[in-house]
Amino acid sequence: MTQFNQLGLAEPIQRALAAKDYNTPTPIQIQAIPPLLEGRDLCGIAQTGTGKTAAFSLPSLHYLSENPMRSPHKACRMLILSPTRELASQIAENIRGYAKFMRLSVETVFGGVPVGKQKRKLEQGVDILVATPGRLLDLIDQRALKLDQVEIFVLDEADQMLDLGFIHDLKRLAKLLPHRRQSLFFSATMPKNIEQLAKGFLRDPVKVSVAPQATTAERVEQRMTFVNQAEKQGLLTLTLRDQEIERALIFSRTKHGADRIVRFLAGANIGAAAIHGNKSQPQREAALRAFRDGDIKYLVATDIAARGIDIPAVSHVINFDMPNVPEQYVHRIGRTARAGASGIAISYVNNDDERSYLKQIERLTGVKLKPQPLPEDFMAQAAKLPKAAPRKSGKSQGGNRRGPSKGGRNQRGGEQKAGQGQKRRRNRNRNGVGAHRGAVQRQG
Repeated sequence: MTQFNQLGLAEPIQRALAAKDYNTPTPIQIQAIPPLLEGRDLCGIAQTGTGKTAAFSLPSLHYLSENPMRSPHKACRMLILSPTRELASQIAENIRGYAKFMRLSVETVFGGVPVGKQKRKLEQGVDILVATPGRLLDLIDQRALKLDQVEIFVLDEADQMLDLGFIHDLKRLAKLLPHRRQSLFFSATMPKNIEQLAKGFLRDPVKVSVAPQATTAERVEQRMTFVNQAEKQGLLTLTLRDQEIERALIFSRTKHGADRIVRFLAGANIGAAAIHGNKSQPQREAALRAFRDGDIKYLVATDIAARGIDIPAVSHVINFDMPNVPEQYVHRIGRTARAGASGIAISYVNNDDERSYLKQIERLTGVKLKPQPLPEDFMAQAAKLPKAAPRKSGKSQGGNRRGPSKGGRNQRGGEQKAGQGQKRRRNRNRNGVGAHRGAVQRQG
């Protein structure tokens, strides 16, 4: 089967696909849609950008179309669990497009926005709910939502869920879901701990995989430069000032490091915005919108936001800090070279403590990053660069700082927990490296 109209999807779905000029399914869609239409559980290994949102939403929409019923009170018929706000919003937006000619309600719940408004949306029930784990459990604890009516459950980006420290939340949610349901489980990688988690959700699943684990995009040219940590900012500023870069996504290991990068670029009259867990939801949405619309060419992000960013025409990914989890490198550079385009990934490798990360990444991907020297007269040029712009005061700098919610969770939908998970991961990966490395990381 090579065309969507051969998959047996309901007529309103085919009409929506035609309106989007979608004719040919991707490999993950070809493998996943037929067994899902039969009602089978599914375990899929697929990275972002492979078309898996359509792979799980199209057959689910077909089921809801063929089995119409009133949305249950304070409940949902389909639940999709996402690790980040950005990815949740993106999934919901795509599903609304596919369900354009169907009478189905699609809502999102995640932290960073008032919980009262989300409660009111759930009061009459919804057909499809896309949620992050923290806010979802907030609403359950406050008796604003129950899961006993869920007919289809989707767990997306399972490996990132575990990376962000949501394992206990996921195990609790598994007990709240009804036994009779269809379950779909997606992960970019499938190590032992992910396999064990999958067993708690799936029954006799069909297994599909569209690419070898940790495969990097073939159309991404991967470069690296060895540079001292204190010199990275100068190298980044000179690179963005002197090279023709259409649109770049820049990754920082820490939230404060991301803000610091933006301030230095602002000092050099280079427009950029940061997106991370300390930003309020309106700030994150505004930054993504400005980046997507071309109002700014450079977006600085932490790994929490990495998989939720699906922006066309990102020409470059710059690893200002090397990820200490090698799989995260794959997710980062996957933000470029999308939809058949090519891209460039540039990594700044700290001589003191990031060489080991580089070796782990090259071992995982099987790709040797192309070394590039520092620019000529680099030290002299960097010394002439302006200082960072002053810090902004108030909410614009610190983002949303609400305290615990009534349900005992942080209102940011688990991102505080995510940051703690990242900190634990960094500690596990230190492997005996001394205090200097910690100081370098704090500089960010």
